[in-house]
Amino acid sequence: MKTLTSFLAAATCLALTGVAQADEKLAQASGCTACHSVDKKLIGPAYKDVAAKYRGKKDAEAELIKKVKAGGKGEWGEIPMPPNAHVKDDDIKAIVHWVLNLK
Repeated sequence: MKTLTSFLAAATCLALTGVAQADEKLAQASGCTACHSVDKKLIGPAYKDVAAKYRGKKDAEAELIKKVKAGGKGEWGEIPMPPNAHVKDDDIKAIVHWVLNLK
C-alpha cells in the first residue's frame, strides 16, 4: 500500500509539473514573457511578486483576469501594461491561475 501511495503522489506531482510547464509556455506564446518573468522584474513585475501580492485575496483570479485583458497603469509603476484582447479568455484564465499558484 505504501508503494502505491508513493507512486500516486509521484504521478500527481509529475502531472502538475507538466501543467505548470504548459501554462508557462502559454504565457510565452501569448507574449507575456516580453515584459514578465517568473522570478525577477523586467518591464513588469515578476510573476512570483504578483502571486505574493494577491495571495489570500478572495477575488484575485477574477481581478487579475480583468487586468490582463484590459491592461492598466499604476498598480506596479508608471509603465502601462497594454490590453491583451488578442489572447483567448481561456488562455488568460490558465495563465493567471498558474501565476497565482507560484510560490
